[in-house]
Amino acid sequence: MNQHYKLLGILFIILFASCHQKDVTQYIDPNIGSVATLLTTKNPTVHRPHSMVRVFPITKPGLNDRYLSDKIYGFALNMPAYRMGHVTELMPTSGKLNLNRDEYASTYDHDQEEVHPWYHKVLLEDSGIEADWTTTERAVIYRFNYGTNPLAKVIFRSSQKAFFQGIDKNIVEGWEEFEKTRQYFHAEFSQPFSYSVNFEPAKTASDAETQTNEIGLLAQFEGLKAPLEVRIGISYIDENQAAKNLQKETNGKSFESIQEEGHQIWANELGKIQIDGGTERQKRIFYTSLYRCEERMVNISEDGRYYSGYDCKVHEDGGRPFFVDDWLWDTYRSLHPLMLILNPSQQADMVESYTKMYEQSGWMPGFPQFYGDFPAMIGFHSAALVWDTYQKGATNFEVEKAYEGLKWNATHATMLPWRTGPMCSLDSFYLKNGWYPALPEDSAETVKMVDGFEKRQAVSLTLEHSYDDWCLAQLAKALGKNEDCDFFLKRSKNYRNVFNPATGFFAPKMANGKWITPFDPQLSGGVGSRSYFTENNAWTWNFSVQQDIPDLIKLLGGNDAFVNRLDALFNEPTHISKWQFMGRSPDSSGLNGMFVAGNEPSLHIPYLYNYAGQPWKTQRRIREIMDMWFDDRPLGIPGDEDGGGLCSWYVFSAMGFFPVTPGSGEYAIGSPFFNSVKIQLPDGKTFSVIAKDCSKKNKYIQSAELNGEALNRPFISHTDIVKGGKLELLMGDRPNKNWGTKIN
Repeated sequence: MNQHYKLLGILFIILFASCHQKDVTQYIDPNIGSVATLLTTKNPTVHRPHSMVRVFPITKPGLNDRYLSDKIYGFALNMPAYRMGHVTELMPTSGKLNLNRDEYASTYDHDQEEVHPWYHKVLLEDSGIEADWTTTERAVIYRFNYGTNPLAKVIFRSSQKAFFQGIDKNIVEGWEEFEKTRQYFHAEFSQPFSYSVNFEPAKTASDAETQTNEIGLLAQFEGLKAPLEVRIGISYIDENQAAKNLQKETNGKSFESIQEEGHQIWANELGKIQIDGGTERQKRIFYTSLYRCEERMVNISEDGRYYSGYDCKVHEDGGRPFFVDDWLWDTYRSLHPLMLILNPSQQADMVESYTKMYEQSGWMPGFPQFYGDFPAMIGFHSAALVWDTYQKGATNFEVEKAYEGLKWNATHATMLPWRTGPMCSLDSFYLKNGWYPALPEDSAETVKMVDGFEKRQAVSLTLEHSYDDWCLAQLAKALGKNEDCDFFLKRSKNYRNVFNPATGFFAPKMANGKWITPFDPQLSGGVGSRSYFTENNAWTWNFSVQQDIPDLIKLLGGNDAFVNRLDALFNEPTHISKWQFMGRSPDSSGLNGMFVAGNEPSLHIPYLYNYAGQPWKTQRRIREIMDMWFDDRPLGIPGDEDGGGLCSWYVFSAMGFFPVTPGSGEYAIGSPFFNSVKIQLPDGKTFSVIAKDCSKKNKYIQSAELNGEALNRPFISHTDIVKGGKLELLMGDRPNKNWGTKIN
C-alpha cells in the first residue's frame, strides 16, 4: 500500500476512535507546574506520546521558574534527555543585525499565548513576530510570521561543541554534542534565504575573553510574502537520517494537518481514561498529569535503526522500538505500573530495551539516556521494573537475559549513590554483614568512591536494595531458579539489620555494629539527611519496606502502634523554623507534618493504613494531600515531577487505587475524586471505578462491590483490572470503620 494511504488509514482509525469518546484534551494545560515549589520546574513541552522530539521555548538561563521569565531567548530543536536542557536552539529576529543572545531575546506575555501538548504559539513582543510550532515523532515544525518586517532572520546556536552549515539556500544541517554524543539535525526553510553565515557567539558577547565551544549560524530572508516555516528533522544516527525522518513524517502535509494529527493522537491516547464527575479543576489536574506521564520513556528508533550510547554503535531494531530516557528511582513506583495497564505491549518493549542496554554495556542501567546510563540516586530498581512487568503478564521480552543482567548488577555492581561500576569495600561489607555501614556526621570519608555531596545514604540504601532483592527473588522463583530465590530472599530481609528497636526508627549503624548517637530522626544526616538517607529524613524512610508490610507493622509494634506512627508522621512539627528546615531538606516539599507530598519515597505511605485495618484514614489522607498540594495553576506540582513520578501518583490516586508494592500484583484502594472512571484496556475490555455519591465531603467508602460481589478488602488485583469489570463504591461523609478491615 502507498505510504500516503497508510498514513490516511492511521489517521482515519484515530479519528474513528476519537468519535466514540469524549475529547479530554480541553482539560490539559502544559503550564501547570511551570513554577517550582522549591527546586525544579516543568517545561510546557510539545511532543507526541513517547516521541523522540520534545520542544519548548527557552527562557532565562538558570531561572527555574520558567513561567515567571518574561523573555524568550530561543526555541529548542529538542530535549534529548529529560530535564537536562536542550540541544541546539533557533530564534527569529528582524531589523538591524544583532547576534547577542541577551539583546535579541524578546519579551512575551502568557495572556497572548496558546499552549497544548501538540501545539504552542507565542507573540515575541519586541519584534512583533508571531511564533508557533507543532511536532511529529522525530521532527518539529516552527512557523514564524514576521508581519511587515523587511529583513527577517533566523539564528541557530549551540551551547556545546557543534557544527552547522547552510546548504542550497534553504537548508541548514549540523550537529551538537551532548554528553559526548551527537544529535544531528536537518532543517528545511519554506523560502530561500538570501545568505547564511556562521559566527562565534563568544565573540559577540560583552566579555571578549570568554572561551567556549559554542557556534552560531545566521540565515537572512528578504521580501517574505508569507509566514516562514522551518521544518527540522532530528537524528542520533547522522544528518542523512535526520533528513529521512523529516521527509517520512512531514512530506505532503501542511502545518495545520500535522497539528491536527497530533491533536487527534493525544485525544485518543488520553481518552483511554474517561472520567465523569469531579470539578473542572480536578479534571484539569488529572488530564494534565496523564499527559505528563506520556513523556517518557522515549522511542529513539529511526526507520528500523537506532543509535545506542551503550556501545556507541548503530543497531537494527528488528521491528521493535528502542526506548531510553528513564529515571527508575522515580518511575518504578507508579509511572511504569500505570503505563503497564494502558499499554502492556509497549511496556514489554521498554523492558526489552533495558535488556539490550545490558547486552551492549555489561550493566543493567537505572537512569538510561540516549548517550548511556546516567549514574543517579540509589537502588537497582530495574529489578522492580522487570519483575512487575513480567508478573503482570507482559512477558514478550528476553526474560532470561534480563535476569542475567539483574543478577550481575546485584552481585557485582557498587551500591553507592550516584555511582556506577564495580563494587568497592563498602559493598563487600554489605554482602558479608547485611547493612551498609554509616559514619558519624563529623567523620571524614574514608572511601574515595563516595560522592562528596551525596554521601553514603547508608540506611535508605539498605532499605531499597532489600526491596530490589525481593523483586529479584520473585523473578528467580518464577524462572525455576530456586537457589537464587533463596539467596535473594534472605538478602531482602536486610532491612531488619538497620532497625533500632530502642528508637523505633531505621537508623544508621556503624561497621562495628553500634548505632550512631546522638540520632535525631528529623535532622540527622546533614543536607537532605544524605549521610544516612536519600533526600528525606528518617520519618519518611521508616515506611520503606513495601515488600513485607506485615513485618514492618510488627517491627513498629503492631497495628495500633503502626497507625499511631503514621498519624505522628502527618503531625510532626519541624524542630527548627520551617525556613531553616527547608534549607537543610529542599527535597522535602509539600510538608504535612513530616510527610513529604513532593518526593517519591513518600507516595505509598498514605495507603499503609489499609494494611493495619484502618482504611478510612487512607481515604482521608489521600483526599487531603491531593487537594492541598496539587493544583491547576503554574504553581501546581508539590515537588520535582521527575518525568511522571508525581503525576502518575495523582492519576492513580484520583482513580481510587495505587500500586503500593510493584511486583505484588496488588493495588490499595483509596478515595476516588470522580463519580466514574472508565479505563479502556488494549483488548477492548473496560475496567470501571464507580463512586456513588462521591463529593468533597463524601470521601469515605461505606461499602464496595467488585463485579457485583461484596468486597471488604481495601485491595484489588491487577488481574481484576485487566480482565475488565467494575469496582463500585458507595461513598459517605463519615467513615465506615467496619469496611475494609479484612486484610487477607
